Amino acid sequence: MQNYKKINNISGWIVFAIATVVYWLTVEPTASYWDCGEFIAVSYKLEVPHPPGAPLFLLIGRMFSFLAMGDVEQVAYWINMSSVLASGFTILFLFWTLTLLGRKIFRIEIGQETPAQTILLIGGGLIGALSYTFSDSFWFSAVEAEVYAMSSFFTAFVFWAILKWEVIEDESLANKWIVLISYMVGLSIGVHLLNLVAIPALGLIYYFKKYKVSRNGVIASLLVSGLIVIFVNNIIIPEFPSFAGTLEVFLVNSIGMPFGSGIMLFGLVLVGALVYGIYYSNLKEKVLLNTALLSFAFILIGYSSYTSMVIRSNYNPPIDENNPENIMSFVSYLKREQYGSRPLLHGQYFDAQIVDQKQGAPIYVKGKDEYEISDRKINYIYDPGRTTILPRAYSSDPKHVELYREFMGLKADENPNFVDNLKFMFTYQLGHMYMRYFLWNFSGRESDIQHATWLSPLDAFQSLPEQYANNKARNNFFMLPLILGIVGMFYQYNKKQKDFFVLLLLFFLTGMALVLYLNSPPVEPRERDYIYAGSFYVFAMWIGIGAMGLGKWIGDKLKNEKMAPSSPQWHVCWYRVLWLPKDGMTTIAPDDTFL
Repeated sequence: MQNYKKINNISGWIVFAIATVVYWLTVEPTASYWDCGEFIAVSYKLEVPHPPGAPLFLLIGRMFSFLAMGDVEQVAYWINMSSVLASGFTILFLFWTLTLLGRKIFRIEIGQETPAQTILLIGGGLIGALSYTFSDSFWFSAVEAEVYAMSSFFTAFVFWAILKWEVIEDESLANKWIVLISYMVGLSIGVHLLNLVAIPALGLIYYFKKYKVSRNGVIASLLVSGLIVIFVNNIIIPEFPSFAGTLEVFLVNSIGMPFGSGIMLFGLVLVGALVYGIYYSNLKEKVLLNTALLSFAFILIGYSSYTSMVIRSNYNPPIDENNPENIMSFVSYLKREQYGSRPLLHGQYFDAQIVDQKQGAPIYVKGKDEYEISDRKINYIYDPGRTTILPRAYSSDPKHVELYREFMGLKADENPNFVDNLKFMFTYQLGHMYMRYFLWNFSGRESDIQHATWLSPLDAFQSLPEQYANNKARNNFFMLPLILGIVGMFYQYNKKQKDFFVLLLLFFLTGMALVLYLNSPPVEPRERDYIYAGSFYVFAMWIGIGAMGLGKWIGDKLKNEKMAPSSPQWHVCWYRVLWLPKDGMTTIAPDDTFL
């Protein structure tokens, strides 16, 4: 056991070192395009970026900026290095996740690892982890000051942690891992919300360990996990501050109490209720309730990094987007209200006419003595005959309308129907904006020109124009990573179905489910593959599992070939071969023709 544990730990740190050195050598020396320049500036001086903010990312970036030693020209480089380090740790935990999954596939008991099994687990872990290290989308995010590298680290950590929790038999120790996972989920909110989509997969693992598996049980587990995601994403993050804001307006405007009274009262009640609940559950030895309340408390502790946004906004720094210095503007900031909303399950087609509008909730601003209504939100009512379920082509922007019609093959006077709506979803949203990115990473990428397509093995033999032939971003993997990953999927399905469905769920939630949720318009200012890197992370696990499966198959073949001469039917000597039939023994001389 100690030997395997040592090898596993050392190998993990080796793959961490490889990934970190690769990203270090290729890190951006200054600012990249899009949000990186903003994140570098706001991290350096702890200012307020665009909604909904990333306070933990900024705090970590601020610490890395100290390594510039007062040289302003080196600040961008060192903040970029925070992504390098976070990405290296992502690869580390991916490796350890793969070795844990491999143990389960081959049913290797702790302390019973043979040298051959050790080679199998470590080799598969290295192949899967290094596949993700050099994947196109993750490498791109790993070398710049964006939130996605650090968000990937949190996803990798919590998934590894739940697998560690699964093998712990001591319930009190196992519950500590649940609390740790909750804390990391809370911290991840201060970086990016993508980590939350891993919760249903974690819930399945919890269910498989704690309960006898049934169809209804799996459905119930997914429903509970979904409710936890909704609770964190829709209640804790926006609605807790919203309720505090409502209480604040009531106390200040109706009772005449000073500004901040509602926040103080809400905070005291919340903390008091949590403390009492934890004390009561501990006193009455209600383990599940105690663990749930502690987990909730640690999510809030992690989420508390957002208080830094309000504190810094009150200092009025040069970059102070949306000015979230009081509870009302802070709620608007958290809810990203400046960006509007996109219909998800029901909404209008792009040619739908507005037939009515209704005033919504008031928008408050802080006045001299109370909160004043500056405006009201407007809710538009569309022609009911031009609405649909699962609206994909909804934007009335003229440029978007033109592209919708192009993707759907509609003329200027034709109205879209539900089939056209689905056609856009499959061809553009799922095809162009997801499968193309997926195949970039595991089949090949044409170039770094926007809207570049993916490459198949046949594309390696085509004559190309100069802009593609000499493009340094052009890669053709001949589908080898893709094939190995598919082999890993089938192998895990055959060997460990529960784990396969956990990975499949995580793969779907971090990939296609995000496509459906984000409901992208038909044009983007840049490629968006970094959003879906979580699903590429899962596929890299299948690559590692596929390598383990092939290694096991090859090992079994070689073992059988070596063992065949010494089987009960054969004896091999240096001078003769003895065939042992059921009814006796026949000797075959060395010069006889045999086989």
